[in-house]
Amino acid sequence: MAARVVAVLGTGIMGGPMARKLARAGLEVRAWNRTREKADALADDGVNVAGSPAEAVRGADSLITMLADGEAVKAVAREALEAADGALWLQTSTVGLTATDELAQLAAGAGVPFVDSPVLGTKAPAEAGELVVLASGPDDAREQSRSVFEAIGKKTLWLGEAGAGTRMKLVLNSWLLALTAALAESIALARSLGVDPAAFLAVIDGAPMGSPYAQTKGKAILEARLGQVSFPLKLAAKDAALVLDAAAREAGTEPELARAVRALFARALEQGHGGEDMAAVYHAAAQ
Repeated sequence: MAARVVAVLGTGIMGGPMARKLARAGLEVRAWNRTREKADALADDGVNVAGSPAEAVRGADSLITMLADGEAVKAVAREALEAADGALWLQTSTVGLTATDELAQLAAGAGVPFVDSPVLGTKAPAEAGELVVLASGPDDAREQSRSVFEAIGKKTLWLGEAGAGTRMKLVLNSWLLALTAALAESIALARSLGVDPAAFLAVIDGAPMGSPYAQTKGKAILEARLGQVSFPLKLAAKDAALVLDAAAREAGTEPELARAVRALFARALEQGHGGEDMAAVYHAAAQ
């Protein structure tokens, strides 16, 4: 049976737009956020705001977690699962392999079916309902989750047993973070060599080595629009660490490029750019 009542736990830069899209798709949506004001902003969109995770989840047939990291998801889940009564858990946060295993165990202990389903996309795709859902979990969860995933995303990929979605997300994040860091360093190098970085972006625009993403992030750097946050640098730094953690856990090694990328994002975080867009890694590259 398709989901009809959905609890959204976490209504920040991603969870808020997701809750709106679900409500506009005709589902009954209950939302909770640790900072209640962020959830209250959804009331005008037909979202019911709850005072606690348990209140949001009680009576829902599906629940979504979209929180900053594994520790936040675990803390919220412990309370929410007590009221879940078998509701399908769609875990959309990016939390890494170890936390995903722990969350699956929590779900099993509570008798709640668990779908590991991190999403690919940032603020604008979330607002447009154009995320890519990297789903993994039991086959019998597909039909119930369909209406939810169709409301928030343009495509859902089912990748296997729970955990496969997180593995794919880590691979994609490794690529995306390296691309952002390389773009930032290239712009910094251009400026140090007396090359117009706007001309660099023009050269790669539409070329095989270029990408629309490079144009978007590159122009944000050049136009000093890093305060317009699509995805915050502090979360990108967290994701860079998760990539390395996964490589160390599964392969017993840390890829050299991934280690350099993590260091660059960590330096930008130390410089105080955590609340800016992830392209603010440029500041570390230009130091």
